[in-house]
Amino acid sequence: MKPIRLMRGFLTVGGWTLMSRVLGFVRDALIAAYLGAGPAAEAFVVAFSLPNMFRRFFAEGTLNVAFVPMFSKKVEANEDASGFAEDTLSALAGILVVLTITSMIFMPIMVSAMAAGFIGDTRFDLAVHYARITFPYVLFISLGALFSGILNATGRFAAAAAAPVMLNVVLSTAMVFAHLLGYNVATALVWAVPVAGAAQLAIVWIAAAKIGFSIRPRLPRMTPELKKLLILAGPAALAGGVVQINLLVGRQVASFSEEGALQYLNLADRLYQLPLGVVAIAIGVVLLPDLSRRLTAGDGPGARDAYNRAFEFALLLTIPAAVALIIIPEALIGVLFQRGAFTTDDAAATALAVAIYGLGLPAFVIQKVLQPLYFAREDTKTPFRFALYSMVVNAIAAIGLSFWIGYLAAAVATSLAAWGMVGLLWMGKKPMGDDVAADKQLCRRAPRILISALAMGAILYIVQIALAPVFDISRLIATMILVALGIISYFGIGQAIGALNMRDIKSSMKRGS
Repeated sequence: MKPIRLMRGFLTVGGWTLMSRVLGFVRDALIAAYLGAGPAAEAFVVAFSLPNMFRRFFAEGTLNVAFVPMFSKKVEANEDASGFAEDTLSALAGILVVLTITSMIFMPIMVSAMAAGFIGDTRFDLAVHYARITFPYVLFISLGALFSGILNATGRFAAAAAAPVMLNVVLSTAMVFAHLLGYNVATALVWAVPVAGAAQLAIVWIAAAKIGFSIRPRLPRMTPELKKLLILAGPAALAGGVVQINLLVGRQVASFSEEGALQYLNLADRLYQLPLGVVAIAIGVVLLPDLSRRLTAGDGPGARDAYNRAFEFALLLTIPAAVALIIIPEALIGVLFQRGAFTTDDAAATALAVAIYGLGLPAFVIQKVLQPLYFAREDTKTPFRFALYSMVVNAIAAIGLSFWIGYLAAAVATSLAAWGMVGLLWMGKKPMGDDVAADKQLCRRAPRILISALAMGAILYIVQIALAPVFDISRLIATMILVALGIISYFGIGQAIGALNMRDIKSSMKRGS
């Protein structure tokens, strides 16, 4: 078996995802500057959330969980991987076309389900109008996920990781030109969404064709492999549905809260999604096909090493990010979004949500390490069952706490549910045996990573107070000092106490483990 180079894969996917997230901040900063937290901004949040919700349901739920392990094993066994991919593409395309047409017809009902608090004011009609324009994005992005799965399963991560960059480039460009030319910025923004989706699909389709998978949709046919895929995908898709229900509960709570609450949560989500996306997406994309191929080849020790190095990578980058989000959220939100129509009060309200999401950040990422242990073994039912328990925790917390803390209840509930999910996944992996046991290196480094991150947090807290006069002069300069100091102190302390070793990272990239 030709191994997937885990560390190189993590860094490739993480690097492109970081670029996408940075450009995402540019996009959201432009939205905040042009639209503020007003009706058009909140209507766009709901309209763009709808195709993204179904994207997670089909692309991340069905394809990443069910298709990638099966396709990876066919590649490893030299079976008809191309034919299987073509059958999957045809079935998926048919389902998505029907979904898109149906959703556009019944869009008022879907918007009501997303934000019932909008009913009766201008935000509702705007959201319905915007959503009918943006919804075809789900067709392009879900088909693109299939081609991304093909690329990832064969160890080609760059094109699939780079494609999401196009979304933020297209949306940002559309807003800037609309503003300069005097057009309606919100209208340009929503029309740019399906255009960006088509561009993303084109990138991965062409990349897959270049490595020999030039597949085309045809009339769907039910094959034994496709039937098995649907059986595996069922619980995975339902688990994705549970996640979306959690998001719906949060948005419903926010829609009945103060005006701007949806935008506050949206921007807070964008900030914690930076480390979450860079680390969790990198792990999910690289680890699942590698585990699947190793298990097919009977390489238990290799699977254990891959799991442990992924867990170590997750802790190394996630714990300090979580501490930073908790300690300096106002500085980060202020420099990223506080300008134009987005006021100081808006920034302060968003920062509170960021700090709460920071508490849940490690759990969000650890889930991405633990779930592939199940999916690589073609077990999608157990994570689905755990997701149901998580949904109950989220609903009770979000609705119950909303009477006391308003829109912040959604952030608290999300974090609590994430930690509950981690606990269940951790306990559920015990029957898998030694292949999922922590090795000596992980046991030695994990507590040292935590110590390094807490020391960094203490430094940031003290320095932030000392920099108060600098913040009055320039938020950007003060925040850049904080970020630079945080990075230097964390990695410096970590290297000194053995939480990390750059030599190990370099050598693992060379040997491909």
